Amino acid sequence: MTTLTSVGQAVRAAHVAESAHSGEMEGFSVTTETQADAESYIDGAIDADELVARTRARHGLS
Repeated sequence: MTTLTSVGQAVRAAHVAESAHSGEMEGFSVTTETQADAESYIDGAIDADELVARTRARHGLS
């Protein structure tokens, strides 16, 4: 687990929001599971690589 400052968490939250918006503009929606993983990322429980790995696995991408 990474210890993040509130600024670090805010930056991560902004990145997550931008990514979700981009996907929505392309016609995708964020699943409940992906949102939970994103919250774990924002909180510092997982890093970006783990977030991507979980998302790819969820959608059958290796």
